[in-house]
Amino acid sequence: MLYRNLGNTGEKVSILGLGCMRLPVLGDDPSNIDEIAAEEIVRYAIDSGINYFDTAYPYHEGKSEDFLGKVLTESDREKVFLVTKMPSWLIESREDMDAFFEEQLEKLQTDYVDAYLIHTLNSDFWEELRESGLFEFLDTIKKEGKARYVGFSFHDDVELFREIVDAYPWDICQIQYNYLDIDYQAGKEGLLYAAEKGLGIVIMEPLRGGCLAENVPETILDIWDKNPVKRTPAEWGLRFLWDHPEINTVLSGMTTLSQLKENIHTAEKGEPKSLTGFEHELISNVRDVYREKLKVNCTGCRYCLPCPAGVNIPLNFKYLNNAMLFGDLEKARRAYRNHVGDDRKASNCINCGRCSERCPQDIPIPEMLEEIVELLEKE
Repeated sequence: MLYRNLGNTGEKVSILGLGCMRLPVLGDDPSNIDEIAAEEIVRYAIDSGINYFDTAYPYHEGKSEDFLGKVLTESDREKVFLVTKMPSWLIESREDMDAFFEEQLEKLQTDYVDAYLIHTLNSDFWEELRESGLFEFLDTIKKEGKARYVGFSFHDDVELFREIVDAYPWDICQIQYNYLDIDYQAGKEGLLYAAEKGLGIVIMEPLRGGCLAENVPETILDIWDKNPVKRTPAEWGLRFLWDHPEINTVLSGMTTLSQLKENIHTAEKGEPKSLTGFEHELISNVRDVYREKLKVNCTGCRYCLPCPAGVNIPLNFKYLNNAMLFGDLEKARRAYRNHVGDDRKASNCINCGRCSERCPQDIPIPEMLEEIVELLEKE
């Protein structure tokens, strides 16, 4: 495993981090973690040299922290850089910050976390958190040794990102970045700004929730095949990120052991500035094709769920994007009917708007669900 400095913290972190938002589950219930399969993934990751472990309060309906608390032994705890996040949307007071943090330490069965991040900072939460005493809280948990480092994850525009970076002596920032999203949210401009300020830079959504690695259209595969060195789509996505010397670690939510093994193998070659000019040209060509075809900017993060009407929003968006990417509308309609089903389909939407309020990608979800009804539900 290759390691990089985590900004100016002095810590060395594996270039591949284990994101614990997409652990294997039993059935369709995200809270029902398949603990046997998930523990196998955690153990293999640690044994392979992965030391950056990322979780958060809402992951797996609140069960991700509980799971990690069970499986990380005392000796494991010394091997991993453990990170969790404050649920910003639930904070109404300074006292809430303390209460949630102590609850999370208890769930993780630890006296401290290596880093505590403020989750999904955006314009909706930023000012309210500041006024509620956020900076005092961060100073306190660092002084008490309950969080060795502090930071934030981010979902908004680059102007706000710069403001947040400059507002407090953060140690770490976590941003969405991949070869498709170089100008999205913080984007490359934010990436370089944070690096200039000495922050540790952690990347989330490196493969756009898997959509850059799974069900890849032939037009994209044909572009990748032009390269003399053959790589899987997932490998292309990760190598693009590790080519940036400013990026310290890349989080991957690996659901299967085979995904973990593939990504570890890819990480062995993840040196900065190791891609050729021709390979960067291919990546640019692939980006252009995706941008032309993708209909909805969903990463499958599931923050929009649960839906009070039972709509599986990420699943609906997956089939909408597939219809656009592959261009076979009849096949897309059959797949939609067979795999989404009556209980989870788009037409069940009651237009309450709760999903749009929680979406970190600012997707107008009810409007997009109406498009799915027109395109995939009607004959």
